[in-house]
Order: sequence, then structure tokens, then C-alpha cells
Amino acid sequence: MLRRYTLTLNLILVLCAWINLPSAHAQDADSLQIVTNKWNKKTIRKGVVWNQGHFDNLFNAVQEINWVEIDLKKNKKKVFIAADAKQLKTTATFAAENDALVAINGGFFDMKNGGSVDFIKVGGTVINETNAPSSRANAVFSIQKNKVQISSANKENTENSPAHDVMLSGPLLLSEGKRIPLSSNPFNSNRHPRTALGITKNNKLILIVVDGRNSLANGMSLDELAKVLHWIGAQEAMNLDGGGSSTLYIKGESANDIVNYPSDNKKFDHEGQRKVANIIYLK
Repeated sequence: MLRRYTLTLNLILVLCAWINLPSAHAQDADSLQIVTNKWNKKTIRKGVVWNQGHFDNLFNAVQEINWVEIDLKKNKKKVFIAADAKQLKTTATFAAENDALVAINGGFFDMKNGGSVDFIKVGGTVINETNAPSSRANAVFSIQKNKVQISSANKENTENSPAHDVMLSGPLLLSEGKRIPLSSNPFNSNRHPRTALGITKNNKLILIVVDGRNSLANGMSLDELAKVLHWIGAQEAMNLDGGGSSTLYIKGESANDIVNYPSDNKKFDHEGQRKVANIIYLK
């Protein structure tokens, strides 16, 4: 009798799972691709690993993903922000000027007048104040001595922060391993090239770029981006400026040191960098 009851209960559980199968199966298939994918991996230096992957059907789309995982136990004193109050420069130019090994584009900026539109501080000096407060800019990346953090933004950890490097941007994507609810609007919900930061439980910094606006790389919504960051181990994560700005620089890994496919020239090559106001980099 007990065995028959157990078998019946198991059958009920299987049927319940089957009823919810379509959405669950799609998400499981996507997460399995990320977790089990044979990423092309290259160690850039001790504690710095570059991962590249191409997916023909991730979120029912073609995706190209590059991400660098930086072990902060070995490299925490080598992570910085670089910014210019007015002049826009390519990510590669910023990186070369600061002797960077790895770099990504940073926060949102004024394309006409230059400078960040959100609060940014470098080396203890405020480079730009917030132009106009935005609900999108609700996350902060900060570097204080040996501590690298991603947090929900407030005045104390942004304008009043004692950290020497501070970048306000967003939206916040993950906090304590949980996805942050995002409002439905074209910026969040449509697929675009994306740039983001993540920090794992074992103190590794993730710099990730997802390509888009091309038949070979469709881009992601912010919800899809948050899922990928969660699946690769991020506990805290925030979005940065995307679209034509999305760029990943790794010194010596291509003819111009750009390893993704920036979309600003509308070609699938390494030449389409957009000039930006700031970067995050590893020296």
C-alpha cells in the first residue's frame, strides 16, 4: 500500500511539472546552455579569464557573449575607473591612456556635450555630478581601498561615499543573488547590445558585453541579461551603457584590442567603437 501511494504521489508531481513545462523547459534549456556551454576560455593573466561564447538559439535568438572574470583576491588593487568631464574617447583610447589590460565602456553620457550624465568620481575627484536624476540610475559601482562593490544607490554610497572611485548607473539587475523587478519599457524590454558588471559570492568581478543589432548577434533585454549574469555566478549586478557603446577591450587579443563586435558602424567587426565618457578597467 505504501509503495502504491508513493508511486501515485510521484506521478502527480510529474504531471504537475508537465503542466508547467513550456515556460520552465525554455528557461531550463537556456540556463543549461550557459552553464554547460564549452566557452572559449583564455587566461589573460593569473586570476583573469576571458570567456567567449556564440549561441544559435539562446532566448530564441542568436547571441554573442564575451565576459571577463577577475579574481579580486589577486587583482583588487588593480581595478579602476577612468573618465573625462567633457571629452569623449573610444574605450580603446581610454584603455591605452591608462595602461589597461582589460576594459569595458562605463555609464551613460551626454553625446552632444560630453561627460557622464550620472555622478562619477575618479581618484577622489568628482568628474561629473548627476545631470538630471533618473529612475534608471539606481545602482552604484564603487572602489574603496581593497573593497569593490555593486550596491543599490543612495546618497550615502554615491555623492557622500568615501570611496575613491564611484560610478552611478543602472538599472540594478541582481541583489543578493535575486533578480530585481524591472519596469516594462523599450529600454528594458527590447533587445540591444548590453554592457554590465557583476560580483560573485567568491569575490570575482565580471565584466560582460553582449553584442546586438546584427543577424549574427541579436542582443538581449535586461531581464535576459540578468538571467545570464545569475547563471554565470553573479550575486550583485548592474547594467551600464549599452547599444553602440558596448565594447570589451583586452590588450593584444585583436588587431585593435577589441574582442567583441561594437555595433556603432553597423558592421559585425571590431571597428565600430563609439566614443564614450568613461570606462572601468583592470590595470
